[in-house]
Amino acid sequence: MALGFVCVGLGMLGAVLPLLPATPFLLIALWAFSRSSPRFHHWLYTHPHFGPRLQEWKQYGTVPVKVKASAISAMGVSFALMAFVMRVKWPVLAVSGSLMLIGAAYILSRPSRPPG
Repeated sequence: MALGFVCVGLGMLGAVLPLLPATPFLLIALWAFSRSSPRFHHWLYTHPHFGPRLQEWKQYGTVPVKVKASAISAMGVSFALMAFVMRVKWPVLAVSGSLMLIGAAYILSRPSRPPG
């Protein structure tokens, strides 16, 4: 249940901060609540602001364009910070970049809105 509340908090921050995506944290919170608290699972799943996006994900696997842009922008900024500010070693940069590319490919492969 603690993981659910932490992820709800991060998701709420992500709803107002442009580089922090809300949806992944809310999906983790929904999963955590499904295992720990049916009451909080129902609350999050039917929440007026977050519920519709979570319901679309469950039914259709959609990722809205705004969320895609935010997630990919955050990955790009993170990669640039690692490469040019933190100056991490190239093996770490290569692995991180590869994982980010896999994540970006998955996000871009999801539909942006429900069918019909």
